[in-house]
Amino acid sequence: MIRRRTFLASTGAAALGTLAAPSVLRAQSGPLKIGTYGGYFEESFREHIYPDFTAATGIEVESIPEPTGEAWLVQLQQAARAGQAPADVSMMAQVPRIRGERAGLWAGLDTGAMENLGNLPEHFVHAYDDGRTYGTGAVSWFITLVTNTDVYPEAPDSWAELWDPANENRLGLLALASNSFLLEVTATVHFGGKEILATEEGILEVMEKLAEVKPNVRLWYRDEGQFQQALETGEIPMGQYYHDVTGLAAADGKPVRSTFPQEGAVLDSGSWVVSRASEMLEPSQVFIDYMAQPEVQAKLARFVGTAPTVPRELTDLTDAEFAAVSSDIAPILPQYDLYIDRGDWVNQKWTEIVTG
Repeated sequence: MIRRRTFLASTGAAALGTLAAPSVLRAQSGPLKIGTYGGYFEESFREHIYPDFTAATGIEVESIPEPTGEAWLVQLQQAARAGQAPADVSMMAQVPRIRGERAGLWAGLDTGAMENLGNLPEHFVHAYDDGRTYGTGAVSWFITLVTNTDVYPEAPDSWAELWDPANENRLGLLALASNSFLLEVTATVHFGGKEILATEEGILEVMEKLAEVKPNVRLWYRDEGQFQQALETGEIPMGQYYHDVTGLAAADGKPVRSTFPQEGAVLDSGSWVVSRASEMLEPSQVFIDYMAQPEVQAKLARFVGTAPTVPRELTDLTDAEFAAVSSDIAPILPQYDLYIDRGDWVNQKWTEIVTG
């Protein structure tokens, strides 16, 4: 994820307009510390998002570049035990976000003071078991079926292509169960949905089906740049990759395409959460609410390359702008709990059955 966003930094970003947001009526004790993924994300938010937010609300921002999600979660937990918050608001990947939820690390939010949260679909509003909302979707991105257009003049339309014997030794797939989400893809394509992943027996059945792609896999990749180069040259002409990065490469003249399969692409995301140790809850809520505005989400789509976390019809994105980052096809949502509750077991069986 971070490597991918670092790659995107080379594309640059254009200056953005200022959007309206409610003013904060009380004085701040200091700047609002906001953490985002390091590299491209942090640079883009610091240069383009935070100045507009400050202009609209009067809230000053201190930008915090985060390390990887699990490392940042540990830092936040340790700091919270000492009553400190390295950042008030953090952009968290879903697995550490859920781990933080289970540890009670995130502050509850006053949804009554956040009028824009109603713009977000249910899967982008996070709550504790007692119903208290503690976080929202911040940014999202898609993993799609990608092909080299010289080798595949016609675009494939289904994830089922991964199993086609005609694609022997032609695929590049993400190497880890917890970031490839190929279990969810396999369950959707071959078992009618993800319900089969509710039991270990079902997970094993899905893994055995996924293992049938092994003759077609040339590379189980962790280095995204390695696969991208092989995709562009046609050495590995099909696989799964990030829609936005593939689109940028295509716009740069590379013979690649990104396709949203008929079963849906995988929708991954980061979320906004507030440390329970933060003394800046009110301005944190203003920021999270500001980011849920359709205008802000459209701005992120245009200049950061993320898919909007609000429904398309609420934005003013053109068909071309929307297609560059998203799709109207219902997505495949990852089963993040699976990689927490059964993570060690899944990883062991994944290595034995799928990639071994």
